Amino acid sequence: MGINKKPFIFERPLIEGVIRKRRNRFIMEVDIDDTVYDCHCPATGRIGNIVFRNIPCLLSQSNDTKRKTSYTVEAISLDLPSEDNKSWIGINQNAVNRYVEHFLKTGQLSAMVENGNNVMREQKLGNSKLDFLVGNTYLEVKTPLTELQVEIKDHIATMKMGDFNSFERFVKHISELAESLKQNQRAILLNCFIYKNPGYKVPAKHKHSDYVREVVQSCIERGIEIWQINFKITPKEVNLINYFETTNDFKGGGTALN
Repeated sequence: MGINKKPFIFERPLIEGVIRKRRNRFIMEVDIDDTVYDCHCPATGRIGNIVFRNIPCLLSQSNDTKRKTSYTVEAISLDLPSEDNKSWIGINQNAVNRYVEHFLKTGQLSAMVENGNNVMREQKLGNSKLDFLVGNTYLEVKTPLTELQVEIKDHIATMKMGDFNSFERFVKHISELAESLKQNQRAILLNCFIYKNPGYKVPAKHKHSDYVREVVQSCIERGIEIWQINFKITPKEVNLINYFETTNDFKGGGTALN
C-alpha cells in the first residue's frame, strides 16, 4: 500500500547508546560514548517484560537548554550492543502521531482514509481529545508496548509481568470514537507499531479483560473500525512497512491497550 514511498526524516540523525538502567518511569540511564546520561523515557508505562540492562537504544537530542534531560530514548533493540545491523523497536508514544500525520499528508495511507491533506490534530470530542480528524473520519492512535511481539533472545533478562490496570483512558477514547459516528461517517482506532509486527495479538488475560472486551465489542457493533500500521525506525528516518484493517480479528474479543 502507499503511493509515494516518502519516509519521515529526522532533522538530525538519532544517536546510538546503551541503556544501563531504567531508574523510574521517566528516566533511563544511558551510556553514550563512555559517559552515562540521564535520558527521558517517553513511554511511562511498562515496555514488555524486559530488564533494561545493557539494552541498545537510539536517542534524539533536544535543542532546549531548559530541559532537565538533553536526550530522549526513541527506540530500543533486543540485539547485542556489539551487533552492527540492529533491529529497532520505537517506544516514543508521543512521536508516533507525527509519523502518522506525515504518512497521511503524503497520501501513503489512502487505502485507510482519503483526503490526507485535510488533517486536523487533537480534535475535541465529548470529554476527550482524539488524535486526528481527517475529513469526516475521527482517528485515535494507540501504540501498544506492554507486550512486545518480538523474539526475546537468550541474553535478555526478563521480569514477571504484573497485572495491567491502565485501561480507563483506552475505554474513554474508544467510547468517544463510537459516539462520533452519530455525526461522522467513520471512526478508526489505529494500533501503531514502530517495528515489524505481523498481526496484533491480544494481551495476556487480566482481571479487567471481560469488561474491556465488552466495551470493544459494543464499539465495533456501533461501527468503529480497527486498523494496524507497522513502521520501521532507523537512525535517519521512519519508513512505512504496511497497514491493514483488523476489525474482524477483534470481533473475537481482542483489546488494544497501550
